[in-house]
Amino acid sequence: MLRPRAPLRSNHLCLSDSETESDDLNEHLKVQDRKKNSTGVYDGKENCMYKKNKKRDTVNEDHMKSLMDESDIMMRKAEIYQEYMKQIPIPSSTCGLPISYMTWQELARTIKQVYGQPLHYLTNKLLKQWDQLRIGTKDESMPLDNIIDPNRAVATVWGMEEFHRQCSSHQHLARLWLSDPLQHDSLDKTVPH
Repeated sequence: MLRPRAPLRSNHLCLSDSETESDDLNEHLKVQDRKKNSTGVYDGKENCMYKKNKKRDTVNEDHMKSLMDESDIMMRKAEIYQEYMKQIPIPSSTCGLPISYMTWQELARTIKQVYGQPLHYLTNKLLKQWDQLRIGTKDESMPLDNIIDPNRAVATVWGMEEFHRQCSSHQHLARLWLSDPLQHDSLDKTVPH
């Protein structure tokens, strides 16, 4: 039977998942009642050891500090990026040029060239996902401009772009960037990072 999630304690490894819930509770109470001897080992029938390794703790603390530093740096980069993207105005009208494109990412490249503006990281990521959704469909090899009117597609991209520029959280961006080792591939080269 599954136990409800509870905070981990130093003695959490002494409990067994194979026993019933009531047995787990009784065992948990027994473990809490035991006293530690001077070496950090519980006295009693089951020798539940959790000796502290000082060298390992130091390494873990150093690793955690470096992760925190990396996280803080990425948070600051994301904040700068988001503020920069907010300052770029969305074009008020589309140019109406005949645009030919096979994929959403090709459309994004064309928009960047025609309007001379970078697109937000989240817009690029979403367009890439939309292209991946087409893989395996019967219309996969058909140019996208034959499926969706080019003016509507451009308007859709600019609508997403406006939302991403104005409403995206830099904390969310930082978390995405920390989890995505190839995040620089989705960032436009003209944007500071």
